Amino acid sequence: MFKRSKQSAPIGVFDSGLGGISVLHEIHRLLPHEDLIYIADSGHAPYGSKSTTYITQRCLQLSQFLLGQGAKMLVVACNTATAHAIDTLRQQLTVPVIGIEPAVKPAARLTRTGVIGVLATQQTVQSQRLQRLIQEYASGIKVVTQACPGLVEHVERGDFSSPTLNSLLERYTQPVVEQGADVLVLGCTHYPFLVASLREQIGCDITILETSNAVALHVQRLLDKYALNSRTEQSGLVYFYSSKDEAVHWQSMQLLWQQNIDHAMLPEPYLTIPAQMPVQDQQ
Repeated sequence: MFKRSKQSAPIGVFDSGLGGISVLHEIHRLLPHEDLIYIADSGHAPYGSKSTTYITQRCLQLSQFLLGQGAKMLVVACNTATAHAIDTLRQQLTVPVIGIEPAVKPAARLTRTGVIGVLATQQTVQSQRLQRLIQEYASGIKVVTQACPGLVEHVERGDFSSPTLNSLLERYTQPVVEQGADVLVLGCTHYPFLVASLREQIGCDITILETSNAVALHVQRLLDKYALNSRTEQSGLVYFYSSKDEAVHWQSMQLLWQQNIDHAMLPEPYLTIPAQMPVQDQQ
């Protein structure tokens, strides 16, 4: 489907599900001439409840598929996958690999109360990578981390405002608000799709930060650095794959992308993790 010359090769983007479409939007907006391939690994979502070994195996497997499609660069549009697998991917792959991390650094600069909140999956909250971010960039700042099980599943179902969802959001944001946070970091790419409902819970006085634009800018910088920019003036193609084949899933994907999509299932060998892919747990 895609040309295979270096500059015209596609950029591969993947997430544990549909959340990474928030990052894909920004890459496509900033770099409209680049071909993009997106994988929603919704058949294995959420990653937040999986082990480091499991997450790393899936990331390697999805990366292999994207490289097989000729990808010139990979974007791990998932905070949990970045926290647990990015180092392994960079060690084993030969193309640039970009990850995504919670916006702790800009949040620490913005806070006036000295308190920031981070909403993330359980695995991201527990990761050493997040703890290093806090130690490096939020010294002297109170950081309230809050694991948010269940939110990813609501976004995957296309639910952005149900009473059940709002009840979860109230439960997760209340401790952050009560401790005086004036900046809220969204540490999962699914969560930007919940901003309207989040606003209903926390009001307008708390700044909400997410990092999709920062990731897109980093993609642009690396394309420039390695002379990988597309040379065409035509609009780039955007193609979607998933590991979950349900009509409501494709509908949710199209709803989040906000236009008709060209999509397909991942090929059979990439739907499950083969037993011969041992990876050591690493934190």
